[in-house]
Amino acid sequence: MNEIRDAILSDQLADIGGLGVPASYRGVLVRKDEQDMFEGLATKDKDPRKSLHVEEVPTPELGPGEAIVAVMASSVNYNTVWTSIFEPASTFGFLERYGRVSELTKRHDLPYHVVGSDLAGVVLAVGPGVNKWKAGDEVVAHCLSVELEDPAGHDDTMMDPQQRIWGFETNFGGLAELALVKSNQLLPKPAHLTWEEAAAPGLVNATAYRQLVSKNGANMKQGDTVLIWGASGGLGSYATQMALNGGAIPVCVVSSPEKAEIVRKMGAELVIDRSAEGYRFWKDESTQDPKEWQRFGKKIRELTGGEDIDIVFEHPGRETFGASVYVAKKGGTIITCASTSGYLHEYDNRYLWMNLKKILSSHFANYKEAYEANRLIDRGLIHPTVSKVYPMAEVGQAARDVQTNTHQGKVGVLTLAPEEGLGVRDHDKRARHLDAINRFRGL
Repeated sequence: MNEIRDAILSDQLADIGGLGVPASYRGVLVRKDEQDMFEGLATKDKDPRKSLHVEEVPTPELGPGEAIVAVMASSVNYNTVWTSIFEPASTFGFLERYGRVSELTKRHDLPYHVVGSDLAGVVLAVGPGVNKWKAGDEVVAHCLSVELEDPAGHDDTMMDPQQRIWGFETNFGGLAELALVKSNQLLPKPAHLTWEEAAAPGLVNATAYRQLVSKNGANMKQGDTVLIWGASGGLGSYATQMALNGGAIPVCVVSSPEKAEIVRKMGAELVIDRSAEGYRFWKDESTQDPKEWQRFGKKIRELTGGEDIDIVFEHPGRETFGASVYVAKKGGTIITCASTSGYLHEYDNRYLWMNLKKILSSHFANYKEAYEANRLIDRGLIHPTVSKVYPMAEVGQAARDVQTNTHQGKVGVLTLAPEEGLGVRDHDKRARHLDAINRFRGL
C-alpha cells in the first residue's frame, strides 16, 4: 500500500498497474455483532464514534465490469451516519439480500460493512470487460450500483430493481484505502481540485442535480423560486449553487447567522434564519402548528415581493414537510429525499389537493445525471463545499459532526493522502476559482 501511495504522490501513475493489488487494506467499518449496541437509546444519543472502526480487512475479489480504486480521500454523507447508528435499519440486512443475487455478490455479505459513498483516487486494477478505464486513471466515483439485467433499468437506471447505493447498501465503500466499484460508477477527477475537494461533491451534488434540474426531478427553469432547506449544508449547499447557476431564485433556509452569511457569500439574496425567526412547526411530538406555517409563508412573500414557491427542495422530512406543502404555490412542486429529521411525514392534504400541488420523490441519480453534475464541477460552474477534513482515524468524529449538524457544507476524510492540498493538475483553472473553492473552508 505504501508503494501505491508513493507512486501516486510522485506522479508515477503509469507504474500503478504493475504494483499489484494488496491482499488487505484499512477501511472504516461497522460490525455485525454490534448492530444492537444502541438498542433503547434515543437517536441523538447513538454515537458514531462508538460504532465506526478503522480496521484491516481482506481485499475483495475483482469481478467482471468492476474496478479497484486506490482511494486518496472520501467524505461523510448522512447515509454513513445512518449506517453507524443502525437506523432506520441495520445495513447488514442490505448486504444479506445483495449476497443472494449471485455468486459474485456473495462477497458483500460479511460480518463487517466497509462504508462510504464518495471517493477520489486512482484506478489500481480493472476486471474483465472494462475498456473505458485503466490502471493509473485519476477518478471520482458516483454511488449508484446497479446490475442492469432488468429492462426497467434501461430507461432510467434508478428504476432498476437491483439499484443500490454503493457503500450503504453494498460493501467495500469509499471510506477506505481501497474501494471496489462497478466501472460505470467512475468519472474523471476534476483536474483543478485536490483529492479531498474532488471527493466531496459526488453523492450530494448528483442528488441535488436530479432533484432540482433533471427531467426526473423538479425540472427547474430560469426564474423559478426555489425554497431550499438547510441551504448551507452538505446537500443544500449544492442545491443553492444549482439554483443560482440555473437562473432560479433561491430562498435559503438556514439555522444560524453564520450559516446565513455563508449562503449570502454564495450569491443568495433571500435568506431566512430559522433561529432568528423562532419557527416552531410542531407544538409537541404529535401536533403541528398551522399558524407557524402561515407565519413562515408570510416571511417568504416578504422576501419574494409577494410570490409563492415554485419548487420546495425537501430533505429534512418530518420536521418541515407540513410547512413545505403549505408554502408551495398553486401547482407547485415539493420534491423530497432523505428525511433526516424523520420518515413519517404529515401534512394537511387540503393544501395539496385543492391547490393542485405535486409531491415528487427523488433518490440519488443515474449515471448520466451524475456525469452532468460532475461536469459542472469540472467546468467550474459548481464548486466543492468542503469545510473541514479529518484523517481516517478520526472518522467517528467526522460522522458525529454531520449527525449533530455542527458542520457546514461537506466534511472530508483523508484515506491514502497524507495531507490536504494534494492532487491538483490544472493550477491555472484552480487559480480562477480559488475563492469559490475555499468559500466553506474553516467554517
